[in-house]
Parts: sequence; structure tokens; C-alpha cells
Amino acid sequence: MGQNKFSWPLINDNITTSDKKVLSDFILNTNRFTNGPKVKEFEAAWSEWLGVKYSVMINSGASANYMQIAIAKHLYGSGEVIVPAMSWVSDCSSVINLGMDLVFVDVNLNNFSMSSVALKNAISSKTKAIMLVHGLGFNALNEEIIQIAKENNIMLLEDVCESHGAKFNEKRAGSIGDLSCFSFYFGHHMTTIEGGILCTDSEEIYQLARMFRSHGFTREASPEVQKHYAATYPELNPLFTFSVPGFNMRSTELNAVLGLNQLPRLDSAISARKNNLKIWLDNLDSSLYYTKFDQAGNSSFALPLIWLTDIKDKVCKILEEEGVEYRLGTIGGGNQARQPYTKESGYVIKGTLENSDFIHDNSLYVGNHTELTKDQIINLTTRLNNV
Repeated sequence: MGQNKFSWPLINDNITTSDKKVLSDFILNTNRFTNGPKVKEFEAAWSEWLGVKYSVMINSGASANYMQIAIAKHLYGSGEVIVPAMSWVSDCSSVINLGMDLVFVDVNLNNFSMSSVALKNAISSKTKAIMLVHGLGFNALNEEIIQIAKENNIMLLEDVCESHGAKFNEKRAGSIGDLSCFSFYFGHHMTTIEGGILCTDSEEIYQLARMFRSHGFTREASPEVQKHYAATYPELNPLFTFSVPGFNMRSTELNAVLGLNQLPRLDSAISARKNNLKIWLDNLDSSLYYTKFDQAGNSSFALPLIWLTDIKDKVCKILEEEGVEYRLGTIGGGNQARQPYTKESGYVIKGTLENSDFIHDNSLYVGNHTELTKDQIINLTTRLNNV
């Protein structure tokens, strides 16, 4: 069903008249539309906002997942990637399609994110990377996970696609792991319509990301990297030397122009979303619904609802009567280990997926956006409490 059929859709119209005017003015005054100076300008602005040295804008958050795994494989070799069962399809399909071994672990109930206990028990000599997914705007980082990655020389990848602005120890999620990614899809905290970005403090990873983004071209990298390959492969044309088995995942100038206009509004949008989550959880009946979420550092992508008794059908009926759009199973439709694509491709489960299965069977989320009012949220929670 389209958004116009809901009085409370998953997302409000987050492309403003100002955004459209900036785009139209740019179109009328330029002849350059592919990856160019505006992309570089947005990369610099995003790096400053996030608190990292380098960012590489690409065409989607899903593409960013593929580039994360490709870079991890390039640096660490083939092996296992540990992924929380509650994640997004591209967190898993990137591992499968790039020839790495998919290992699922369970999540915490209070933040939908990877359990550090489950992670610790899943580490093996074959582990090459951890895909840490910040789900629904909750912070997934803790000191134990960071230490596990360091002690075992494992690449820590952060997927922050739906958690822009989440924080751990006052640092933004995405600025702490070795390599992080964000999505700027229409339904997220800010949008470039389609779009994504990779972020790192590592010069080596940055140069690899630039080359992987554009076919593996060495000409996309720094002059120093280009000179290295020119000297090593003198028989090749420097303009057509491919250092890695890259992709074509470049962004466009239009995406960057929209991102530059949206970025100044991001912090206020995050603040409104966090406030909405607090109102939501403060007013839900904790005898009927789980409310003990870890709200520290959250940026609230959506409003989660986990029921504690068998009231699913009644909850869904209330939401439908109120015109509230919802998604069962929360993140990515629920436990990815129960999806046909993972079952057919193969994976390993370390430990149990008890929490992931419980969330899959007993939860949903509704939209959280800046135009929601306190009265709207309280009125809906009142109906849900009288289920």
C-alpha cells in the first residue's frame, strides 16, 4: 500500500521545496552530473559531521555493504564474517556473494544489536570481520565488542544505515570501527533519494574504497598509489590499470547536492526522533509491551513494539483502524536465518538465536518522523494499552 493510504506513514515527505529548488537550480546551471566536485564537497561535509578523516560517497547503503566485505576480504583474506541475525539482507548477501562464510549470532533484546557474549563465543581462527549493525537507531557498540575485535585482529565493520547520529561514549556511531557505512535512502534520517557512504580513518582503506567504487581504477586513488602501480606495471596504460576487482558504485552530483542541502537539518531531525521514542516508551504499558530499551545514544529510526503476551492480531487490528503503517519483525523483516536466500546459500549459527526468534515472532515497528506530535503518540499508546 502507498503512503497516501495511511494517516501515520512510515516516513513523512522528507524532500522539501527547498531541496527541489536547490536541485532544479543546479540542473539548470551545470553540465556535470556524474561523480564530481559536489560529491567531493558532500564527502568532506559528511566527514566533518561524523568525525572521521575520510568518506567515499556511493550509490546506496547496500552497495556500501558489498564494498565493506570486498575490502575486508582484500585485506584479511577469505574466511568467516559474523553478522547479527537481526540485520538487513545486504549485510548477509554481501558475505555470501563475495565468497565469505556467513556466521549468525544472536542479538540483545534491549537494542536489537549483536550480543557481545554471543560474539565472543563465535570467534574462531577463521573469523575475518564483524558486521556490527546499529538497528533501528540504537547504538550497538560497547567496550567489549571493540576489545574483542582488537584482541583478535578482526576487522570491525559498522553498518549505521538506519542509525545516523547514534552515539557511543559521545562519539558518533560509524566513527569507531575500521570501516562504516550509511544509507541515504528515502526512508532514512536524511536522504539523497538513493545513496550511501563509506567512512574510515584509515588512509589505506580510503584508497581501496575509492578504487573499489569505480571499477578498480588506480586513477581514482592518490598520486602515490597511482605511481606505485605505474612503476610495478609499466606495460599497462595508467588510465586503464585495475588494482582490485572493483564495482561501478559511483554516486551522482545530484545526490550530493541534495545531501548538502539536507545535512544541516539532520541534527534537529535526530533530536525530534529521540524525543518521540521517549514519549512512546514512557507511555506504553510495560506489562503488555517490552519497554526496557537502552536509549543511551539512540537516534531512533522507528518506534519499536514487542508484545509480551499473545496479542499480535489485536495490535495489528488497532494499527490498521488508526491508519498506522507498520512492519512486522522489525529490522529487515526479522531473523535473516529464516529467509530462503540464506537457507539456500548456507550459513553457520554460533550459539542460539533465541532473542532473534522472539523478536521475529513478537514485534513490529511504526514510523518515527519529525512531524509526529506528542498527542498522536500518546493517543496511539493509549489504544494499544487497552488492547
